[in-house]
Amino acid sequence: MHMEHGPLAWPFFFLIPIFWVLVIGLIITLIVTLNRRRWRQAGGPPWVNAAREGSESAEATLAERFAQGDIEEDEYRARLEVLRANRLETGNG
Repeated sequence: MHMEHGPLAWPFFFLIPIFWVLVIGLIITLIVTLNRRRWRQAGGPPWVNAAREGSESAEATLAERFAQGDIEEDEYRARLEVLRANRLETGNG
């Protein structure tokens, strides 16, 4: 059976790729939207939360060392200031 290419064949040549581009775009949009909702509930994207947790754990470690008497108050305050300054620089960049 031989199929001829009539006047109705050319729209399908353009419609099929457009259909798949729209399907892929919809899937990407859904993934991004769901991730943004999840990030909003978690307080931010994972790479921001990891940096925040790292700086908070560094401050907690520093506070523990000060509480145990491993470092003096002036050294504690100086190191805390450096940690917070680095956290602000990282957050703005």
